Amino acid sequence: MAGIDNIRSGQTFTTTNRSSTARSDSNTQASSSEVSSKSSAKDAVSLSQQSKALGQLHQDMASQPSFDTAKVAAIKEAIANGSYTVDPEKLADNMIKIESELKGL
Repeated sequence: MAGIDNIRSGQTFTTTNRSSTARSDSNTQASSSEVSSKSSAKDAVSLSQQSKALGQLHQDMASQPSFDTAKVAAIKEAIANGSYTVDPEKLADNMIKIESELKGL
């Protein structure tokens, strides 16, 4: 009998009935041909319109940058000319907020 690891690797899973383990060769050959004819049948998958739309949305989002390039450029400019300031209280509050959100995970 094949173990669970063999099933995951794509090998076929066969079981034997312990009460009737003595089968004739002709029965074994017949069941083998049934398995091979069943395994040659093609599977088909049909996606709903909603799943197709979700896939398209995923592709659209993947093609967009994950950050606001204009905002990054403005911050870089502010840092370069020395006008960028950090509010330490707001920074600390945001760090505490993120830490408390992570504790829930």
